[in-house]
Amino acid sequence: MENNLNNPTKAKKLKLDFKEGKYATGRRKKSIAKVWVKKGTGIIHVNGLKMNEYFKRPVHQIIVTRPLEISQVASNYDVKCSVKGGGLSGQAGAIILGISKALISHDENLKKNLKKDKLTTRDSRVVERKKYGHRKARRSFQFSKR
Repeated sequence: MENNLNNPTKAKKLKLDFKEGKYATGRRKKSIAKVWVKKGTGIIHVNGLKMNEYFKRPVHQIIVTRPLEISQVASNYDVKCSVKGGGLSGQAGAIILGISKALISHDENLKKNLKKDKLTTRDSRVVERKKYGHRKARRSFQFSKR
């Protein structure tokens, strides 16, 4: 029983205070992210965990911090996200949009740089549905002459 209490693989979820922060929602594929941004030291929490613990891949970590680095305020704001639905890359994309919107509502001057890199618009691409008589969305079954 004592081994369960001291298990290093499970990280503790933190309770964070973001009452004076700005809120925005981001969406991508099937993912929805609720994002709060406030003045702080540059800490990012996703679903109560630190970003590095939630997103293990460096690609996703770079994607999530992109709006902060483009607007050059990476160490000025703390971010808290709760994200659900979809996979990790969809969730990272939803968080990007949420952070961008919240930063713009915090400081209107950041909109120019974020809009230039297309971080203020939702990426509307979603998975194409599977068609009847096909193996996948576009892939047909193998044709046999004989």
